[in-house]
Parts: sequence; C-alpha cells; structure tokens
Amino acid sequence: MTLTRRIRTGARGRGRKKSRSAHIGTNLRLWEAVSDAYDERHRRQLSGRHAKAWGFWRVPESRLRLLGRTRGRATLELGCGAGRWSAALATSGASAVGLDLSSSQLNKAKHLPGGGRRVAWVRGNAERLPFRADSFDIVFADWGALTFSDPRKTIPEAARVLRRNGRLVFATSSPFRIVVQNRRTNRMDRKLRYDYFGMHFVRYGRPPEVNFQLTYGEWIRLFRSCGFQVESLVETQTPLQGRTSYLTGPERRWGRRWPLESIWLVIKNRPSR
Repeated sequence: MTLTRRIRTGARGRGRKKSRSAHIGTNLRLWEAVSDAYDERHRRQLSGRHAKAWGFWRVPESRLRLLGRTRGRATLELGCGAGRWSAALATSGASAVGLDLSSSQLNKAKHLPGGGRRVAWVRGNAERLPFRADSFDIVFADWGALTFSDPRKTIPEAARVLRRNGRLVFATSSPFRIVVQNRRTNRMDRKLRYDYFGMHFVRYGRPPEVNFQLTYGEWIRLFRSCGFQVESLVETQTPLQGRTSYLTGPERRWGRRWPLESIWLVIKNRPSR
C-alpha cells in the first residue's frame, strides 16, 4: 500500500539502537496473552454502529463530534487493537492509519472485512511514532495507547505528527477512578485509597498491567507545553439505561455518582517543541 510505504519511509531513529521501557514489555505481553479473549468478550460492543463511538458506554461520535470532519482527512489511531474504529473511518472517507504494538491485535485488524482493507496497519510504539512530522490531521485513541503508554512521551509525539490545527482526541480513565479503585481486586470504593498528587503510572495485579494517569493540572500543563489548546473534556456518566461489557454492576452504580473516564479534545495551535 502506498500510504504505508510513504509513512514508513519517514520513520524516526533509523539505525539507532532500539530501547523499550519496562512498562512497554509488560503491556505487550498482556495484550498478546489476552487478545483473543478480549475480542470475544467485547466484539459486539465494538462493532457495527458502535465502532465510531467512545468509551465504556460507546457514546456515538455523531453525538459528541470530537473528531470534526474526517472525510478526506489523515487520521492516526494510537493503540487501534482490532481496528474497528479506523476501519469505520476509512469506510467514511478518511485516509486512516492504525498503530498498535501487539501483533495479535493487528492480525485481527488486518482481517477485518470491508473498511479494514483501506487502512494502513502499522506495528509501532506510541512513545516513538514511526511517522514524519506534520503527517496527520487527527490523532485519536479510545482507551488505547494513551492509557498504556507514558503521556509525557506520547503527547509530544502526537503534537509532532499533527499538522497545525490538528486534533488530538482520547478516552482514558478518570483520575477519580485511579484514586479509589483497588489495584489488586479492581473493585471501586467510596473512599480515597491512593494519593492524587504524584500519580503517574499505576500497576495492576494479575496478569500484570501498567496504566498511566496525571492530575488535571498536569494534563493541562503538558498539553500547553506541546502547543495544544484544551477544547473540551467529556466526563461520561453511567446512563440510567444501558449495557456495557466492560463494567460490573457495582462499577456501573459507582459511575452514576463519579466519573469513570475522561475524553479529552485538544487542538494543536502552535508548533510543537
């Protein structure tokens, strides 16, 4: 595919010795191990009319309008998984690229019917994107690489590959969730369990998993330092009626009172450093 060839030609760091942080290896092993089970459990919620939708509750993009116009735009999905989001965008006329570190996840994406054949699938690390600067109009992640990778590396990289006025949109955990969720049992509590200040990476039990989170102030300062302007923050609430394969009953009830996830929209309005 021409698009894939052009993008790979612009890869950074050719000839340099590759390095991989410990959390990258931990999360890669996790996704290689759980890829099939994850897809089996959540396939229905991620497919069809739910493909272009956000978060636990698959809030439609047609309602939130965070990506803006996508037809004819170059889009990059960070942590595309089985690729249904990017495939749906390609079907709607976007020039779509899906990036993931897991070969198991990408194998599923490559075999998607329809729009999957129109997407350039790339195996890569979101902390060191293999693309030239100013390559994309939209970079996004729906609980993808911006959850499992260090934002102090991924946000500058997203800024680098975005064109001026480009959009970065991503759904990830809310800081509220991080400070109350038991990291051994994953159960939600109604009291604070962990420090808010100083949060960065969070380790969960078995199989081992590493997520990343910042305070709201740190997110905003990071965005600004990379040339982004904060346009919107959506904090989802458990709907009165709705189903999700991602949450237990207690988690759904907790999510009626406090936010479980955040969806950020930031716009690049000056050159990244």
